[in-house]
Amino acid sequence: MAVASSSDVAILALGVVLAAAYLFRDSIFSSTPKAVPVAPSKLANGHGNPRDFIAKMKQGKKRLIIFYGSQTGTAEEYAIRIAKEAKTKFGLTSLVCDPEEYDFENLDQVAEDSCVIFVMATYGEGEPTDNAVQLMENLTDSAFEFSNGQHRLEGLKYVVFGLGNRTYEHYNAIARQVDAELANMGAVRIGERGEGDDDKSMEEDYLEWKDTFWPAFAEALGVEEGQGGDTPDFAVTELESHPPEKVYLGELSARALTKTKGIHDAKNPYASPVKVSRELFQVGGDRNCVHVELDIEGSGITYQHGDHVGVWPLNPDVEVDRLLCALGLYSKKDTVINVDSLDPALAKVPFPVPSTYISVLRHYIDISAVAGRQILGVLAKFAPSPDADAFMRNLTSNKDEYAAVVTNGCLKLGEVLQLAAGNDINVHPTPQNTTAWAIPFDIVISSIPRLQPRYYSISSSPKLNPTSVHVTAVVLKYESIANKLTTPRWVHGVGSNFLLNIKHAANGETAAASEGLEYVSLPAYAIEGPRGAHKAEGVYKIPVHVRRSTFRLPTNPKSPVIMVGPGTGVAPFRGFIQERVALARRTLEKNGDDALADWGQISLFYGCRKSTEDFLYKDEWPQYTAELKGKFTMHCAFSREPPYKPDGGKIYVQDLIWDDRKNIADAILNGKGYVYICGDAKAMSKAVEEVLARILGEAKGGSEADGTAEVKLMKERSRLMLDVWS
Repeated sequence: MAVASSSDVAILALGVVLAAAYLFRDSIFSSTPKAVPVAPSKLANGHGNPRDFIAKMKQGKKRLIIFYGSQTGTAEEYAIRIAKEAKTKFGLTSLVCDPEEYDFENLDQVAEDSCVIFVMATYGEGEPTDNAVQLMENLTDSAFEFSNGQHRLEGLKYVVFGLGNRTYEHYNAIARQVDAELANMGAVRIGERGEGDDDKSMEEDYLEWKDTFWPAFAEALGVEEGQGGDTPDFAVTELESHPPEKVYLGELSARALTKTKGIHDAKNPYASPVKVSRELFQVGGDRNCVHVELDIEGSGITYQHGDHVGVWPLNPDVEVDRLLCALGLYSKKDTVINVDSLDPALAKVPFPVPSTYISVLRHYIDISAVAGRQILGVLAKFAPSPDADAFMRNLTSNKDEYAAVVTNGCLKLGEVLQLAAGNDINVHPTPQNTTAWAIPFDIVISSIPRLQPRYYSISSSPKLNPTSVHVTAVVLKYESIANKLTTPRWVHGVGSNFLLNIKHAANGETAAASEGLEYVSLPAYAIEGPRGAHKAEGVYKIPVHVRRSTFRLPTNPKSPVIMVGPGTGVAPFRGFIQERVALARRTLEKNGDDALADWGQISLFYGCRKSTEDFLYKDEWPQYTAELKGKFTMHCAFSREPPYKPDGGKIYVQDLIWDDRKNIADAILNGKGYVYICGDAKAMSKAVEEVLARILGEAKGGSEADGTAEVKLMKERSRLMLDVWS
């Protein structure tokens, strides 16, 4: 190779410099600085303030915005239903929003031809759901200013539909408050305020409300029905090939599928090993109550006494098979499918994908619920025969017939489809005995809500059980009401019977058959979980997460505590007592035998049928009594064993409270004590509050009305707290 001389290199370098100078002459010699390119604004690309719903409405050309206050997902489901109906009837598209994700300063900027819809559930003691707290604060705070500089919403068109339960004192309080606040600010409501009652039929209340609401809506917004169309929400595609390890077969999160670590919450439940599972009722009886201890060691999950644990169940095998057969999908139940939303702003895919037909029906949608009247109307056009079509349309149009057959019969969707086609619902469903309906699977997904966790009051304290969460669940089993199409049948609750299945399997037990009933009535579950992930070395696992609660003991042990918890209502109070026992142990160790002398008295009023049949944790309470050195007293009412009232009537917890009224009044009025009620909201809770009002009114030398005012004041000051259900 030739070696270049130094003069050659110099000449070459000079040439490179001159060429560069020529190419960049404008930059080097121009006196005008070159403009710096400006990045296109985020707002121009639709990526402005993500909390600005007005901008999103304008960008998406949407005339409706629907905010939902939802604790368990039901209000969100109704919000989506309203949005779908607006689209189908009038061709109007909506923005369905979680209020927690938006700011409300520009609520006054909603256009005149638009409307705001509030679908609001009432939670606890007349409280907003967690995601609606900020919204309610903005609406109720007179100092909060909208973009007009005032706390006014002149002319804003709005709609309110509330979700509540009439057995609770503050029935639909949040919906009513939203309505009142908006009206006070000058907003104009369209139609009547809707109120759904979960104690009777939320579905029927909604259907009745919307029949009068939509005409008022059309008039207010100047739209005509028939401008929309029946368009699908989802596109379901069968995949010929897909990596098996990337298919969701019941996993509830991506982390569960990939087995990677992360925070465990409602979006990523923890598969908790079952340490202990045992029967709490007398063995051999016709009822069950299951005690389950869930291992949370190493999970990162923490809890406090009074919290709730969410148990993620699955649908029983028989209902999964029934719907697979009724949809004609049994032969391809394991086919991998993908689901895409055709309108992500309106309908999000409610479960992880890709999945399979059987996994969707078993793990992800609530096929075990009583079939809704509206869905039957949607499915009627897919009937396999004229008789089946007439059957479905009759149930849809005749609410009395629907109530008698479907509601009283507790019929699930698969059972209704079988009955409509003339099939026998009392035998195990197979493709041979079940008529197939040509219902598109996207309609099934759109019409059936997501399978939700079942919540139970935690019955332990982390002070004594730091690595386990205890669950006390009475197993739900009752007979349906006979009608012209079905005889009485056993109906089984999904969550509690799932736990019962776990107990049977973990202990090697055989489920006792209910007398005279077919196999079809005894639910079995695929408890080993997706890919067998919920069973390892003979130990079963249950997906769970913890939900925080404000149901807490007073921090000062000197405050008297009165707890009322018949049946499984005693669950959180077992945790309360364990909490106090742990504190007592530390206090006695530090300060000696008299250390609990100034503690307030702890009273537990408990009730069940018989002391020999369903007395929960019967052997534990004496131990707690001993450890608390006389500061814990238990009052028990056994309704089906002596003693009885003088007239022969049964004795309940409210009767024991009245008998102890002198101590109750002293603890509340003089000791500034706290009262906790857990259990049935329909009868027990109301009866207890009434007797408390009588006691306090009498003790203050006034009337029961004075006592009622005192009870109300105690609630406002969080000295009377309820954890009740209907």
